[in-house]
Amino acid sequence: MSSIKTTTPATDDAATMTFKRRFLTKLTAVLVGGMFLDGYILGIIGTVIGTIATELSFTPMWEGLIVASSLLGILVGSPIGGWLGDKFGRKPLFMIDMGIFVVGSVLQFFVHDPGQLFVVRLLMGIAVGVEYSVGWPLMSEFAPARLRGRLMGLTLVAFYVGFMVAFIVGYVLTTAVSVDWRIILGSSTLPAVILFFARFGLPESPRWLWSKGRHDEARAVAHKYMEAGTDMNDVEHEHDRPAGNFKMLFSRRYWRATLFCSMFWLCAVTPYFAIATFAESVLEGYGLGHGLAGGVGLSAVATAGVVLTVILIDRAGRRVLTVPPQWLCFVLLLIIGLWVGAPAWVVLACFLTFSFFNAGYNTLTGIYPGEVFPTEIRGIGTGFATAVSRVGAGAGTFLLPWSMATYGTQVTMLMAAGLTLIGAILSQWLAPETKGKSLTETAAGFSH
Repeated sequence: MSSIKTTTPATDDAATMTFKRRFLTKLTAVLVGGMFLDGYILGIIGTVIGTIATELSFTPMWEGLIVASSLLGILVGSPIGGWLGDKFGRKPLFMIDMGIFVVGSVLQFFVHDPGQLFVVRLLMGIAVGVEYSVGWPLMSEFAPARLRGRLMGLTLVAFYVGFMVAFIVGYVLTTAVSVDWRIILGSSTLPAVILFFARFGLPESPRWLWSKGRHDEARAVAHKYMEAGTDMNDVEHEHDRPAGNFKMLFSRRYWRATLFCSMFWLCAVTPYFAIATFAESVLEGYGLGHGLAGGVGLSAVATAGVVLTVILIDRAGRRVLTVPPQWLCFVLLLIIGLWVGAPAWVVLACFLTFSFFNAGYNTLTGIYPGEVFPTEIRGIGTGFATAVSRVGAGAGTFLLPWSMATYGTQVTMLMAAGLTLIGAILSQWLAPETKGKSLTETAAGFSH
């Protein structure tokens, strides 16, 4: 009797689907891990900045620059990473940026003056920017349309969890065991090394391959890794076009997508980064005390807001989770800014509610760019929107201590309310509904 084992087509189909689901799980895991690392890196500095400022004799300007350095790095890394990802592919950039994370994390163990710390944190910010402009497009190009919002939203959950974990780790290591601040900053090394090796073996995006005219490779990758037949067929709707460039972002066809993604993102993250990074100082300004509860409390509530958004996004749709929450957050910040002498519990309730809903619509900032830009400028578009958002986030983080010292907490919160109002108006006008649509459909939404 022959020893050769035969399989039925049904068995082959089951094995193939299992393989595809495992691939999607791995891709999601490494993207989620990368965003956790981003949040951790951006959050950990806030827990030790006071200690560093004392030991290295910071001026107030150096303190602002060090805290904002990662955000400034994102400003540089995101458009460059997006352009390189569109030109040379998602896969190589996806590995390079994690390599930069590893190098930057290790270098934090050896800094001894403000200039060195600024350069290292700037380098890590560049890696974060590349992660945004390559990771999200890669996920959008592999994820099934029915799950795309949820899977991309999970990366934002990871970011907020990373930000919250950074507060906990920093607080415990500085108060319970008095660990040197260099070790606390360098604690990002372990997850960076793990993620670097976990990313080996990932395929190139089939949509990117198709857009470059490499049709046979695109079909092979799509059929091997993509779960839904409709998504595989949609890959073949990509057109062979010239390489994308920054000029295309402002063309008649795509300027609305660029305006919406960039300014919506800026107006969403600027108040968040400013308030969350200096949570203890902001809350103390309202007589609410300080310590672990400030940073972790706001981050925990924000994480819950992202989780709820991820659960609802592929059911309720994008617009309902984008527009109304911004109007609510505008009202909350307006109350904080205008109600002089408000009871502490009212201020705290407004801050917590703001953190919850602001984090919810912040989730959409990581989803919309991957959907509304076409493949040839998906990386550039995501990178440009990221850069614009970080102009606001960096400026907000740098200027908030100065604003609170010069104008007080009330005026500072009114400025944050004004930015939130701009975002609400813009989203009311331009925010598209992309739920359940193919990338071909979503990328065409702004072109008519």
